[in-house]
Parts: sequence; C-alpha cells; structure tokens
Amino acid sequence: MKDQLKYTGFGEEAQAQLRDNLMKAQNEFTIKQTTSYGKDELSVSLNFKKSTNSDMFFFNNYRAELQKPGSDAKISQTFYVNNEGRNITQKEAYNLLDGRSVNKDLGNKDGQIHNAWIKLDFKETTASGNYKMRQFSPQYGFELEKSLEKFPVKELLDPNERVKLLESLERGNRQAVTFKGEEGEQKRFIEANPQFKSVTIYDQDQKRLRQSFETSQKAGESQDKRQENSAKNTLSPNDEIGDKQGKRKGIK
Repeated sequence: MKDQLKYTGFGEEAQAQLRDNLMKAQNEFTIKQTTSYGKDELSVSLNFKKSTNSDMFFFNNYRAELQKPGSDAKISQTFYVNNEGRNITQKEAYNLLDGRSVNKDLGNKDGQIHNAWIKLDFKETTASGNYKMRQFSPQYGFELEKSLEKFPVKELLDPNERVKLLESLERGNRQAVTFKGEEGEQKRFIEANPQFKSVTIYDQDQKRLRQSFETSQKAGESQDKRQENSAKNTLSPNDEIGDKQGKRKGIK
C-alpha cells in the first residue's frame, strides 16, 4: 500500500497517516489531503478497507474533488486502484477533472492490455455517479508527434526535450513551450486534444489561441482529404479501444 500511494502521487504525509491508521482497531478508514495546482485545489479522500478473510488491508479507490477559483461548484470523480501499476495518478486525476486527456495503458475484463487516450465526459454519468470515460485508441487516428510538428515548437528540435515534452503531454499536462517565428521566440502553453486530433495552443497568459487551433484543424482536414483521394477504401476512425502500439514509458 505504501508503494501504491507513492506511485499514484500521494506523498509522505499520506504514507505517515497510513501507518497511524493501520495501528488502530478498525475495518476501514479514509485519508484526506489537499493539493494546490496554481490557483486550483484538488481534495482527495483515499479509501482503505480490511479484507473479510484476513487481516490484510487494501487501497480500493480515491475520490478526487476539484475546486476552481471563483466557482462554488466542485467537480469530483472516484478513481479505482489496482495492483498492476496502471492507476490514475493524483496529477492525472487533476488533469482529467480539468478537462484534459491522458494517455494510459489500460486493462480490460479479460486481462488484456491496450493503450488509449482517456477523457471524462462531463455530459454523461454512470449509475455510480461517476462521469463516463471516453477512450480514443490508436485506430482513432490521433498522433501526438505529428500534431505537434505542425507548430514551430523549439523543444522538438532537441531529442531529450522532445521526449520530455511528449511524456508530459501524455500525462495530460498543459505544458509550457517556446514558439520560434519571424518575431523571435514566444512563450506558449499547449495540451493534447486527441478528440479533435490536434493540440490546443494558449498564449503566455494561458488564454486560448483559437487561430492556431483552427490552423491545425485545417491542416489535418487537408491531409485527410489528400488521403481520401489517394485511397478510396480508407477506413473511418472510430472510438473502439485498440491494442498498445509503440507506447513510451511515461514518468510517474
């Protein structure tokens, strides 16, 4: 459980509370903590329960609740924990609740592993009250590197910086980058947008630059038209989950 807390992004304070709670005579307990991401606050409740057949405890799930500044409403979701190491980390939970997409290796009911981009659908909920999770497999057609290369991102020129940038975007981060142009270097923020097969661009004040986004979309549409003209039997993209295709190992 200590390793589970560590690799899902919960720090030493949570691990200390875990030890304290395990010393008490109780069948279940909850550890709570709050983390700030800029002006946003993410509150989490980590839920532990004792086995009915032994003295072992299990870290079952955690409830994450996002509070945005100036808003009374909170956005929350329960994320379940398994022993395979493919759990949603605390930072990834924040990114998902903030509306971004995360790239993960996922397991199905048969134990098969597949890779997909996931995103919360805030318009639909499950019977348990969670938001439904949309998945975009490799077959859907989004390629992060190709989408990035449509923009003059300085970090793409350095192999090490390129890998760090891709891994950060796969974790759902809104990442600071440098754009190189005729007017010199400019600070920008970008995030992956697999649903629209693109990346979303923000200025240095993190205000969305719609023109850049539309330019990327048009470039993608032009490429799609060229592919359609050259191959009439091209399959249309779909939302079905696909197997892992060349997934890089992300940083926890």
